[in-house]
Parts: sequence; C-alpha cells; structure tokens
Amino acid sequence: MIRLERTAVMNLDNAMRGARNPMASWARADSHTAPDGSYVLGPNDLDLAMRLCQAGSDHRKFIRQIFVSVDITAPLYWWKEFDTYKVGTVANSTSTMHKIHSKPFAPEDFSHDHMDAETLAQFEQVLAYLETLRRRFVETKDKTYWYDMIQFLPSSYEQMRTVTMDYENLRGMYAARKNHKLDEWHTFCHWVETLPYAAELLGTDK
Repeated sequence: MIRLERTAVMNLDNAMRGARNPMASWARADSHTAPDGSYVLGPNDLDLAMRLCQAGSDHRKFIRQIFVSVDITAPLYWWKEFDTYKVGTVANSTSTMHKIHSKPFAPEDFSHDHMDAETLAQFEQVLAYLETLRRRFVETKDKTYWYDMIQFLPSSYEQMRTVTMDYENLRGMYAARKNHKLDEWHTFCHWVETLPYAAELLGTDK
C-alpha cells in the first residue's frame, strides 16, 4: 500500500509568467490568486498552457518550474521502481540504517494488504524473528544482529520520504505507470489526477 500526504504545489504563477516570455505576451495574462490562496489560470493563460503542453517537451518547459512536494509512505519494492526517476526529483527519507532498531517491529510497518492467509502466517513468523534480532541488538549492540536485521528485512517494509518533483516529472510518471500491475502505482496516478490542472498540464485521464 502507499500513502501520499501533505501535498503542496508551488510556483504555478511564476511558471505561467515565464511561459509568456518568448513572445513577450504578458499583457494577455489573465490569471489571479483566489481568496483561498490557490492560483487560478484565466482563459488566456490556460489556452496558452494547453497549446504549449500539446506541442511537446521542448515547448512546455514552463511545467518544469511547477514544483510539487509530498510525503510518500510506501514499501521498499515500490521505492525501488520510483528511484528510476532520479533526474529532477529530490527526496529525504526516514533512515532504515539509523532507526530500524528504535521501535518494535509491528505489522503496520509493512505492506501486507494483498497477502493470503498462508502468506500472512509466514509473515508473522518473519516479523517475530525480526523483533528477536532487534531485541538482541538493543541489548548487546552486537553489529552482527544489526546486519541480520538489514539483510533479512522484507521489501514490503514501508519507508516515508518527503519528495519534491516538477510537473514534467509527474507527466512522465503518469504516462508510464498508469496501467502498471502494482496497485501502489494506481494510487499514485490517482493522486496525480487531483493536482491543479492535471488534465490540461499533466495529460491525465481525468
């Protein structure tokens, strides 16, 4: 499973102003800031933004200046795929290396929502053994037990990262992953669909 929280979209106003720089068409700008603080694209600006996006990546450079920050909690097997999008993304993660021993292992630390009963039974045994290793490390500080935890840790272990991306990153991710077999990618893509002007600027289905 995956959770996306504390989303912030930034710099839409400056990016849109920059989109008008090549033709010096600032006088046609008609966007404004709403009372709730959101930036609303006017008809002229929205038409220009859509035409630039449809013209290709060379013409839609302005969406690289629209930034999104979000806290994502996801299993390691999903992060392994996300990490193929390193260009243009920045992430600060919670530390498995430093903090894995700081609290007891619990089922909610892992993605196990698709496990059947037999697999869940095996998972509970793994969890119990990980907790045994953790207790041994806490009691002895023997690095052998720490390595045992790290190397035995299932890829379903969840990690939280604060991620910053731009709209061009998200446009590519959405197109490539919206039909992926992992449900986590479907949830991610549904989140992309909720961002401001997702259909117009990100090419989403909604």
